[in-house]
Amino acid sequence: MTATPPTTREVVDAFFARFAAGDMPGLLDLFADRVDFLVPGDPEVPWTGARSGRDEIAEFFTVLGTELTPEEFTIDTTLVEGGHAVTTGRSRFCVLSTGRSFLNEFALHFTVADGRITGYRMHEDSHAISAAFAA
Repeated sequence: MTATPPTTREVVDAFFARFAAGDMPGLLDLFADRVDFLVPGDPEVPWTGARSGRDEIAEFFTVLGTELTPEEFTIDTTLVEGGHAVTTGRSRFCVLSTGRSFLNEFALHFTVADGRITGYRMHEDSHAISAAFAA
């Protein structure tokens, strides 16, 4: 008997729960071996750019943890249709190297197949983030 893979909603909910708990191994387990992963923005911001493998994705989340201190993280809504989910929300982080905070209204688009995240697109306020990193 084979287990039914988790739904898109279950995967996205698990992503945010594991992210909030700082559960890096559990978070990485949600991703497929190869992922279409993109966070566009200023190349001076250390987490922007394209990634695809789990090692690169682990580096992304590690950089977030070493560069930022969380101050607020709120999910407003998650819309799911088939293998796609879009979550909107806002976050406030402090950049450790500058001491500046930024408010970030974001939309995160997940693509899920066979219970794994295969696509991750973060749309964030790259201007506010870049300004917070400016010395």
